[in-house]
Amino acid sequence: MMTPWYQIKNPDKVPSPALLVFPERVKNNILEMVRVAGGPGRLRPHVKTHKCREIVSLQQDVGIVKFKCATIAEAEMLAECNVQDILLAYQPTGPNLNRYLELIKKYQRVNFSALVDNPVTAEKLCRLAAESGEILQLFIDLDIGMHRTGVEPGPEALDLMHTIKMSNYLKFRGWHVYDGHIQFKDFQERKQAVQASFEPVTELISTQDSCEIVAGGSPTFPVHALNQQVNLSPGTCLLWDQRSSQMLPDQKFLHAAVLMTRVVSKPMGELLCLDLGHKAVASEMPHPRVHFADLDQVEYLTHSEEHLVIRTPNAMNIELGDVLFGIPTHICPTTALHQELVVVEGGEVVDLWKVFARDRRINV
Repeated sequence: MMTPWYQIKNPDKVPSPALLVFPERVKNNILEMVRVAGGPGRLRPHVKTHKCREIVSLQQDVGIVKFKCATIAEAEMLAECNVQDILLAYQPTGPNLNRYLELIKKYQRVNFSALVDNPVTAEKLCRLAAESGEILQLFIDLDIGMHRTGVEPGPEALDLMHTIKMSNYLKFRGWHVYDGHIQFKDFQERKQAVQASFEPVTELISTQDSCEIVAGGSPTFPVHALNQQVNLSPGTCLLWDQRSSQMLPDQKFLHAAVLMTRVVSKPMGELLCLDLGHKAVASEMPHPRVHFADLDQVEYLTHSEEHLVIRTPNAMNIELGDVLFGIPTHICPTTALHQELVVVEGGEVVDLWKVFARDRRINV
């Protein structure tokens, strides 16, 4: 019987709970991402999934030069990785307006841009830029159905674009289009939904000068890859997770991260208590929040800060202190719960990679 890819030879070196990462699988996913995109030049990958400098470096090694992030800390991490083109895909508000200006001043060699979806924020950014003597580059965030952020493609979006273009301190960079609400399992259904929701964007840009369009996330990535007008910003596919592999069977990415947990108690019968609480695996979704490939008929009973109690007929063959491995249902918020990734190569733990941008603030 083949040893599962996630098994490690030296688990005693790893305190649990821990998040293990497998660089060869990450590299595979990066190459697959480039293949789907048709080349590294169309990619602007999101770093929210891993928040890790070493994984940024692996992407740079294959020629990816543009990146996308969600926080000032992530943007600063990218700047420290010598990334030259960074999109903060989050509209700065409150103190983050000034932090964004500080970031630009600190890393003058970097081509920063941010999102805006209303004239009030655009005016605040313009005023700050005028006071500092900077010229701020902005993407307009478009709402094509998710109704979380953005302005609908149409007259209001065009008015905002003209406002930006008329300013001496703002520069219109392009359009940002995120469609996280489209998650059909069937590729053809997903494709039809993506193309239908993107039609207003096509109409909007048909009369405009050429500019960058950043579209989609991991679920819609292969569909947007068919549209040569857009750049692509997948993120989850770098590490992949259980939800993605079940929801997106057409995508050929590999699981590249796994949770390692230990049995800390055997209360009774078929029950196992694991040290995999809310602080170790993302708990924003209903169970199962982690998938144990080596266990049969798992029933998830209670989940608290430090503990996960499950029922399985395998319990009789498992001892206190035994190690279990599980694929998280949602990898992005799970990564943010861990200070470091435990690096595994050839079945051996060889290094630790800091989850550098999990904090909201690094220096700026």
